[in-house]
Amino acid sequence: MPVCNVCHNHCNLKEGMTGLCHGRICRDGEIVCANYGHITSIALDPIEKKPLNNFHPGSNILSVGSYGCNLRCPFCQNHSISYGFTSANTSVQVPYQIATPEKLVEIALSYSDKAASPQQGFSANNIGIAFTYNEPLIGYEFVRDTAMLSHENSLLNVVVSNGNVSKDVCREILPYIDAMNIDLKGFTDSYYEDILKGSRKMVMDFIEEAFTDCHMELTTLIVPGYNDSEKEIESLAKWVSTLSPEIPLHISRFFPRFNLTDRDATDVDLIYHLADVARSYLHYVYTGNC
Repeated sequence: MPVCNVCHNHCNLKEGMTGLCHGRICRDGEIVCANYGHITSIALDPIEKKPLNNFHPGSNILSVGSYGCNLRCPFCQNHSISYGFTSANTSVQVPYQIATPEKLVEIALSYSDKAASPQQGFSANNIGIAFTYNEPLIGYEFVRDTAMLSHENSLLNVVVSNGNVSKDVCREILPYIDAMNIDLKGFTDSYYEDILKGSRKMVMDFIEEAFTDCHMELTTLIVPGYNDSEKEIESLAKWVSTLSPEIPLHISRFFPRFNLTDRDATDVDLIYHLADVARSYLHYVYTGNC
C-alpha cells in the first residue's frame, strides 16, 4: 500500500482510503490531494488577523480555506472544517464550493488596486491570497498552483500553517510564498505528541527550512497546564533567536472551546509576563486575544 509522506502521520492507504487529515486519498495507487479546489471559507481579512504584524501592515488579504488537518488539537477553533468528521474513510460532510486557481486569482485581483474596475468602485487594498483556516499544506498542490498563478499576476501569497509537514512539501511551495505564520504550539515533545498528535521536530525543521526564503512570523497559544511555564517559553524564544532574533513571535491567550472546556482562559497577566520573557531573546513579541 502507498504511504503518504506529506507529514508525520505517514498514512498507509488502500485504494480509495483517505488519510487521517481527510485531505489526501489513494487514487489509482497514488496518494493525491483529495480537497483540491474545495473551498469552505473565503473572506477579506486584515493582514494582522493572520497574524502578520510586520508584513504589509494596514493591508487586507483574501483568505481561503478548505477542509482537513493532520493534527488533533483539542481546542481547535476551526474544528468543523478541520476534522469534525465521523471517520477518515467516509465522504466529507462539510459544505464546500469548487474554485480553480484561476477563479481565486480573479477574485483576489478584483479586490486589489490592480483591478481595472475594483469591487464596489473602490480598491479594498487586497495584496494577495492567504491559505488558512484549516491546514492548507495537506493540499499543498492547490496552494502551489494557485500561488504560482497569483505571482504571475503580481499578487502576494501567505500561508498560515501548523508547520507539521515535510521539508519536501516546504520546498515545493516556498518559491511562490511571500510570508508565513507558523504555529509553534509549544516546546516539549510530550505536548506535541500526546495532546496535539503531532511532531515538534518536524515543525522546527520546517521553520528552519523556510525562514530564510520568506517573511516568517510564529504564533504560540498559551494553554493553561500544558505549555504555560516560563521555562518553556524561554526555551522556545531562545531557539527561535538562534535562527534570527528578528522573527516576530505572537504570544496568544487561550479561551475554552471545542473539546477543551475544563479550564479557564489564560490569565492576561501571564500572557504579558511570558511576552516579556520572550523579549529577552526576540526583538518583536506581540500579545494576542488580550
